[in-house]
Amino acid sequence: MYQVIARKYRPQTFAELIGQEHVRTTLENAITQQRIAHGYIFSGQRGTGKTTVARIMARCLNCEKGPTASPCGVCASCTEISAGSAMDVIEIDAASNRGINEMRELRENVRFRPARDRYKVFIIDEAHQITNEAFNALLKTLEEPPEWVVFILCTTESHKIPQTIASRCQQFSFRSVDFGLLVERMEFIAKEEGVTYDGEVLSVLAQAGEGSVRDSLSAFDQAIACCGNALEAAQVRELLGMFSLDSMGQVSQALLAGDSRRMLDIVAELESNGRSLQHFARELARYVRNLLVARISGGPTRLIAASAAEQTKLAETAQQFTEEDLTRHLKLSLDLFRDLQSSLQPRLHLEMGLLRLVHAAKMVPIEEAIASLGSAPAPKTPPPTNPLPYGRGSVQSSSSTPAEFRTPAASPAPAAAPAQSRDREGAGPVPPSSGDLSTRIHAALIESKQVHLADAVEHSAVAEAANEVVFTTSKMFQMFLKDPALEAVVKRVVGRPVRLTIKVGTVDAPAPMASAEPKI
Repeated sequence: MYQVIARKYRPQTFAELIGQEHVRTTLENAITQQRIAHGYIFSGQRGTGKTTVARIMARCLNCEKGPTASPCGVCASCTEISAGSAMDVIEIDAASNRGINEMRELRENVRFRPARDRYKVFIIDEAHQITNEAFNALLKTLEEPPEWVVFILCTTESHKIPQTIASRCQQFSFRSVDFGLLVERMEFIAKEEGVTYDGEVLSVLAQAGEGSVRDSLSAFDQAIACCGNALEAAQVRELLGMFSLDSMGQVSQALLAGDSRRMLDIVAELESNGRSLQHFARELARYVRNLLVARISGGPTRLIAASAAEQTKLAETAQQFTEEDLTRHLKLSLDLFRDLQSSLQPRLHLEMGLLRLVHAAKMVPIEEAIASLGSAPAPKTPPPTNPLPYGRGSVQSSSSTPAEFRTPAASPAPAAAPAQSRDREGAGPVPPSSGDLSTRIHAALIESKQVHLADAVEHSAVAEAANEVVFTTSKMFQMFLKDPALEAVVKRVVGRPVRLTIKVGTVDAPAPMASAEPKI
C-alpha cells in the first residue's frame, strides 16, 4: 500500500530532525546525562515535528541499548514504536479524549508497570483541548508520577495549558522551519523519489508550507500526483492556487501608474478564471510585506521566503516605492484580507480595496503638504478681485465693460520679495514703509495664498488702535474675516500681539490699491 511522503520520510532519530536544533541538543544531553524529566510540553506551529520528536524520545528511552540518544532502530521496541504498535507507548488524541473520565482512566493506567519496556510513555496530542476539570484530575499524577512514567504533551496552543500543569513540565517551543532547510529537505526527497523539477518548484512548495515540513511535503505529494515525476512551477502554482511574482507584479505596476482601471481588470480576470479572491488578498498582503522587507533590507535576506531570483525581482520592484508607501499599502492589504473573510460580496470588497491602494499611492504625508504651503512661490500677478459696486478698494471701471475684460486691481510691489522670504522662514514683520496697514495686510495675504482673506480685507475698512485692529466690513465678508489665519498675518504685519475686532457697517468706496506693476 502506498505511503505518503510525509510519513515515508518522517525522521526516526534526532540526527534526521531539521530546524529544531535547540530541542534536539537539550533532549540528547538529558538522555546522555540520565536527567530524564517526568513531564514535557512540546508546543509550536503545526507540522514542525512535535509528535515526531515525542516518538523519537520514546525510542531513545526504550531501546534495548538505551536509554541512548541514538536508538538502534532494529530492536523490537524501536520497530514497534515506529509502527505505532508498542504496548508501553500510549498515544492519546486529546481532541476526542478530553473529559474527566478519560483522565481518570489514564490515571489508573499509570499505576501499572510497563509490560516489557523500560518506560511507559504517554504522548498526549492536542493537549490544549483537555478540559480544566480533566487537567485537575491529572494534576497530582503529573506532579509525582511513578518512576517508570513519562508524559509528553503536544500542543499548537500552549497558552491554553493551565499554569499548574505547565509549571510541572519542561517546555520546548518548536520553531517554524527555515525556508532554506525546507528546500534542502525536498531536494533530498526528490532525488530519492526520482522526481525532476524546474528552478522554482521547490520554492513554491516551501512557500505553500509556511514553515511546516508536513504541509510542504503534502503539497509535494499532491504535485507529483497531478504532474507526474516532472514538475513545472506554473502547473504547481495553479494546482495550489498560488500566484507568481509576475502576476502579483501587475498590482505593483498599476499602483505605480495610478491605474484604477487596471485594478478592476485584475479582479475581473480572477473572477473569470475561478480564482479565490480571499486567497488572492492573502497573497497580496504577503507580496507587499515582502516588498517592504526587501526595501528595508536592501538586499537578499532570510526574512523573505523566496529563491534568490525571486528576491532579486522583489528588490527591483521595491526600489520604486518608498518605505512609507509600502507600509501604508501593507496596512490596507491586511485590512482587505480581514474584510474578505466575512464578506458576502467579496468581489466588491476586493475592487474597493484595490482602488484604495491606488488612491493611497497618490497621497502625500501631512508634513510634506504643510511644507509645500510655506514654500510655494508667490504668483506673478495677484488673482482678480470681485468687482462689487460697493466696499473698500472696489475696482473702478465702466459699467459697459464686461467683467471678464476689466483690469484687476494689483497689490503693491514694494518689499514683496523680502516679505515672501520672511514668510517662508516664519520670522519678522512686514516693514511699515511698504504702505498703509490695509495695503500691507492685503499684500501679506496674497503672498501666503490666502486669496479669499485678501479679497475680504480689500473690501473692508481697517483701523489700528493701541493694541487692537478694527475691521469694518459688510455682512458678506464678515465670516471670511473670522478665519484664524487672518489674526496670524495681522500680528506678523503689525509686529506685536494685537486683538482683532470685526464690525459690520457701511464702507465707503476708496480709490483702488496701488498696482504692483512698475510705472513707465
